[in-house]
Amino acid sequence: MEAKKSPKADLENRKGLFLEIGLIVILALAFLAFNIKKYEREQVEAISRTVVDEVEETVLNTEEQEKPPEPEPVQEQVLTDIEVVDNDATIENEVDMSAFTEEVLNVDVSAPIVEEKEEEVVEEVVIIPDVNPEFGGGEAKLYEYLQENIQYPQLARDGGITGKVYVQFVVEKDGSITNVQVKRDIGGGCGDEAKRVVKAMPKWKPGKVGGRTVRSQFVLPVNFNLR
Repeated sequence: MEAKKSPKADLENRKGLFLEIGLIVILALAFLAFNIKKYEREQVEAISRTVVDEVEETVLNTEEQEKPPEPEPVQEQVLTDIEVVDNDATIENEVDMSAFTEEVLNVDVSAPIVEEKEEEVVEEVVIIPDVNPEFGGGEAKLYEYLQENIQYPQLARDGGITGKVYVQFVVEKDGSITNVQVKRDIGGGCGDEAKRVVKAMPKWKPGKVGGRTVRSQFVLPVNFNLR
């Protein structure tokens, strides 16, 4: 009895179609697999080239920064002539320590040596001595000296100024004149002129107290008169 088959259910007629579909699927998968491996290989190669470039750039930068150290300057050697002296040679200006005494060597230098200065004793000026100081040759010689040396100031002459100028001074123990002061002035330059003449006087005989020469004070009137 013959088996009855439906033409639609008969697979033998479609075997060729299924075979073609399978081949297409296999080729598509193989092509896809090949492209994926190629892409991954290209990506790996690109990453490798990037890393190599960065390493080479880093090495180049490092080589540029690390410069070789500059050579140290060569110091010139200075030759000094050294004179060799025998041990038995005599050295001049050698200090002889035997010249120092034991007392000098045992001086205590811890405390500074202070030199005591003697204070100058200034004797007082006697106002009224037992013997008054005197101009050499007496009072007559004194007024003669004043008349010969005083120059009447022109200002006082023009103003008609006359009178007495009192000059105070100290006669030292050696007879010299010091500390000249005008105690009373009449103006017109008369005081300055009297002071000048008194300072230029020769030495006096000093005053005395109890036979002892002392510093004494004297007041001298200098008369200015127009003739």
